[in-house]
Amino acid sequence: MSLLTATLKRLFTNSVTTGLWLSVLLWLHPADVAPIPVRFVESTVHGFLVLSTIDGTMIASGDLRQTASSKGIEDRTLFQFKDGSVSEETVVFTQQKVFSMQSYQSVQRGPTFAKDEEILLERPSGKYRVKTKDHKDGKEKTIDGTLDLPSDVYNGMIFTVAKNLPGATSKTIHVVAFTPEPRIIQLTIAPVGEKKVTVGGDTKSATQYVLHPQLGAWLKLFSNLTGRTPPDEHVWILADPIPVFVKFEGPLYISGPVWRIELASPR
Repeated sequence: MSLLTATLKRLFTNSVTTGLWLSVLLWLHPADVAPIPVRFVESTVHGFLVLSTIDGTMIASGDLRQTASSKGIEDRTLFQFKDGSVSEETVVFTQQKVFSMQSYQSVQRGPTFAKDEEILLERPSGKYRVKTKDHKDGKEKTIDGTLDLPSDVYNGMIFTVAKNLPGATSKTIHVVAFTPEPRIIQLTIAPVGEKKVTVGGDTKSATQYVLHPQLGAWLKLFSNLTGRTPPDEHVWILADPIPVFVKFEGPLYISGPVWRIELASPR
């Protein structure tokens, strides 16, 4: 999801020499890939989310809609902020033996974010387009091109991937971080323990996963020099016995604070 890739953008806000970037790109070349097998088939879903600060202050209401079509499963998540800002993420994927992302779109606009941004990524062609608009001077910029995408690129699908890991195992996948130029990043999803959650009057155990970007030696050096190392993010999945998303913690935009996404129930 943009929730995961947004924090990686912070590594690239300062200019560096061409030689350093060439070395970085060598470290970022995709390694061995292994798409995630389908253990639980996705279908039609309509859920409600709440976005809050870590201390529990609500800042946006969310809507999750997942539908099936001839193109595959379309998963759309929309957050509407109190100040009028909007964050919308849409991913289309197939699930024939393995999960395969087909297209990805992210839109963030409004005063909550450092700038308005729209991202489009197509898997079959590898085409991408990034449109940005600066809030201060109104300057617009468009970047487009093509990428050689590995088969395990899962932008917007991290929760789906976590739900399908067998026996709470670790897995390394890829995501495309738009900075705004696209960078293919390895991301490790690893279980770190269990947490008790209450569902109605019952107590159950949810598995906590840490989402850790594999930066490579040059990016680690760059992070140490600039002080812009992206934080690990966390997601909780309840498997009882069918897995379900419980909670996410991490930044939602460039240099943003750590926020929390949880399920909400209509009253």
